[in-house]
Amino acid sequence: MQELQALEQELLNDVKGADTLERLENIRVTTLGKKGVITTHMKTLGQLDGDARKEVGQKLNTIKDTVMSALMAKIEDFKLLELNEKLVSETIDVSLSSRDRKVGKLHPIAQTMDEVVAIFGEMGFSVAEGPDIEDDWHNFQALNIPPEHPARQMQDTFYMPQNAEGQNVVLRTHTSPVQVRTMQARTESLKKGEPIRIIAPGRTYRCDSDMTHTPMFHQVEGLVIDKNINFSHLKGVLANFVESYFEVSDVPLQFRPSFFPFTEPSAEVDIGCSRKDGTLKIGSGEDWLEILGCGMVHPNVLRNCGIDPDEFQGFAFGMGIERIAMLKYGIPDLRTFFEGDIGWLEHYGFTNFDVPSLVRGL
Repeated sequence: MQELQALEQELLNDVKGADTLERLENIRVTTLGKKGVITTHMKTLGQLDGDARKEVGQKLNTIKDTVMSALMAKIEDFKLLELNEKLVSETIDVSLSSRDRKVGKLHPIAQTMDEVVAIFGEMGFSVAEGPDIEDDWHNFQALNIPPEHPARQMQDTFYMPQNAEGQNVVLRTHTSPVQVRTMQARTESLKKGEPIRIIAPGRTYRCDSDMTHTPMFHQVEGLVIDKNINFSHLKGVLANFVESYFEVSDVPLQFRPSFFPFTEPSAEVDIGCSRKDGTLKIGSGEDWLEILGCGMVHPNVLRNCGIDPDEFQGFAFGMGIERIAMLKYGIPDLRTFFEGDIGWLEHYGFTNFDVPSLVRGL
């Protein structure tokens, strides 16, 4: 037993003095391997009598467990030491400046639409929306444009296969169908004294493409329906909008007689401007620039939507979002809105949004 105790102490000293993982592995093999010291002693147990065999066997098992525990603890120490050395050699300088992060910008179309919504919102208008794919009735017939009407050819319509109900289907050529759907949905509330006052911004589609036309573009249309509405109300709303959007006071407005199937009387609206050295300036000047169309809602349109034109009147107007954005921000080509040019977006994009302060009450 004294020899076994001395052997235990010797093995533990060897483990403690080992300075490499390879040395520890050698100690494990020479101690616990098939030909190791402990294994060799285990093989001699059969030569001992019962009590001695039991006592020596227990001691050998204790030595085996003690040496194995010491080996595992030493191996963990080496692993921790190796990890610490690795951490020291692979440190990261957290004081370095972070990479520049590019901040996105608001697209001029989105910016313009937000401005328009904010300006008309100050005048009591709410936003109405509708589907981009419309049936023929909402897009044309309800707006006093029957199948044989020549105005259909002017709109360069994208026609689609008929729907499940057998109706002709188109990509909407204007956001006017939103007005139709709104009037149909709010006929009863209108009779209860709740006027309709909406704007309908959104995408529209016409098969035309050049410097001033694209197959997909954006419009915003407005509609007011109530009792005793007249053309002077329309003029006041548009004058307020133009001054607020272009941020110019007392912009001259000119209403030229025109024709739209869904309004009567109808007018094109021009704003005063001046052109000098290739620069366009909105405001007082000797020139005029068309920006939108408008008029009093045609009685046939009111009837088609279930509204009595003898009791209610209203006005409507519409303008292109891209057009007024081009005028305000000096963008020369309509097609650049949709090309996704990063340089163009960096130049014309907006990092913030500030509603013009010229908005007045209706």
